[in-house]
Amino acid sequence: MNPIKTGLQGVVERIRKAEQTYGRQPGSVRLLAVSKTRTANELREAHRAGQQRFGESYLQEALEKIEQLGSMDMEWHFIGRIQSNKTRPIAENFAWVHSVENLRQAARLNEQRPNHLPPLNVCLQVKVDQEESKGGVEPGELTELIAQIEELPRLHLRGLMTLPAPAQGFEAQCHPFRTLRQLRDRCASPRTPLYTLSMGMSADLEAAIAEGATIVRVGTAIFGPRNPILSRGRTNL
Repeated sequence: MNPIKTGLQGVVERIRKAEQTYGRQPGSVRLLAVSKTRTANELREAHRAGQQRFGESYLQEALEKIEQLGSMDMEWHFIGRIQSNKTRPIAENFAWVHSVENLRQAARLNEQRPNHLPPLNVCLQVKVDQEESKGGVEPGELTELIAQIEELPRLHLRGLMTLPAPAQGFEAQCHPFRTLRQLRDRCASPRTPLYTLSMGMSADLEAAIAEGATIVRVGTAIFGPRNPILSRGRTNL
């Protein structure tokens, strides 16, 4: 069997088992295949195996793949750091953005989202620990930012995302995901229910699902280890 198909099936089985183990509704957790540094051919293989949603972090690389695979029914999610002067191609080419962290980014995405497309689905990236290399909204600033984004008509605020530091042990993995879920519960409203929790990757997706994830972002467990030469020196340009 094709190794990508095997990897994808294994991840789907893990997700369904975790849904059952932790009392989640069957099918309530969606899989986002993290395809940064992967080739267009690898994405084609995953799509043939049934995967539709793909997450990209490096903008120029993503745009090239979107063009190459334009005839295929794929849903593109931008999950990398957003440079404010690069928001237009993100607004024009992606269905989702998981990594909005301030009003400036949101306002530019709103202004640059083409009118012929539906509102851009966005998640706010929240900083749930003090890892300096990771971006995100500080929890104390979340309520104000949500209220500001609610006024932007070309954005659809779907929920929250986090990218915590790696942790060893199930309970340690659960802690940041529980923090995000609790923040969501405090900030959600009838106007903006924040149904989406984008959290969990190859090593900790079970902990994320236990704490309420609705989207897990998985790359290595599907495609195998990344080529370090291809990954080195990448930017969001």
